[in-house]
Amino acid sequence: MNAFIFPGQGSQSVGMGKALAAASPVAREVFEEVDAALGQHLFALMTDGPEAELQLTANAQPAIMANAIATLRVLEREGGVKLIEKAAFVAGHSLGEYSALCAAGAVNLATTAKLLRIRGDAMQAAVPVGIGAMAALLGADLDKARALAAAAAPSPDSDDHRLDVCTIANDNDPGQVVISGHRTAIERALTLTKEFGIKRGVLLPVSAPFHCPLMAPAAIAMAEALSEIALNAPLLPVITNVTATAISEADALKHLLIDQITGTVRWRESVLAMADAGVTHCVEFGGKVLAPMVKRTVPDLAATSIITMDDIEALMKDL
Repeated sequence: MNAFIFPGQGSQSVGMGKALAAASPVAREVFEEVDAALGQHLFALMTDGPEAELQLTANAQPAIMANAIATLRVLEREGGVKLIEKAAFVAGHSLGEYSALCAAGAVNLATTAKLLRIRGDAMQAAVPVGIGAMAALLGADLDKARALAAAAAPSPDSDDHRLDVCTIANDNDPGQVVISGHRTAIERALTLTKEFGIKRGVLLPVSAPFHCPLMAPAAIAMAEALSEIALNAPLLPVITNVTATAISEADALKHLLIDQITGTVRWRESVLAMADAGVTHCVEFGGKVLAPMVKRTVPDLAATSIITMDDIEALMKDL
């Protein structure tokens, strides 16, 4: 049993999609449709940069989605593979959940691109630059990370013992948890890692503190944007970030997309849920980020990253 999975922010790089578009008119159609939906030459930015512009959240999010969906569409249309026949579930990491919903027919490609542009702009605008931060905790399980975050939240310089935000953003795998919140609290957490039995902490090069309560203004913006679109029931269940369970109801999925903005990405639990449901193979489209997390979470679960035409052709033989 297969699950098709879709990466989140951080999987972007200059040159993404270029070789695929050169090899496949189906991929080119996807990139052209996203460009038209956004009124922007996003594909040119993806292939040629500059990197600093591609890294901007408002560009990275639709770019990652477009690359993932282009890879899937090539498999479907040139390989004759039907998603509903070859996969039991879809799932995505953070913005990848939008890619998953698009793949499963819950929302069309153009609308997905527009939603991700709104999402990226709203998440960037929610917190002034420099106020928030994120850090990856390596060698940390969820309990250790929660204890560290709780210890780092109180501000020692505040007379009223004010609490900064410091919370779990991503539970990625058994040895990697990401924390998010006020920069002051995240920096305090990094000085305390050894005390909590955590191997080390690494400040992430992000422009905003995603998946924490500081993103509340972005959640409001997404609630408004999502209220204006019709979300269809997906062709197959979506393992969602917020619940780490399979959801098929359109209204529930829409509400969970809003909750996801401030909530924890429960990716480790999502992988465990897929394995418990009988999934034996996870196929990641458009990135090489999630497959290693899958293997670290459930070593016996096969995980494949699909990026190139060679990858697609090899997958066609395995499915």
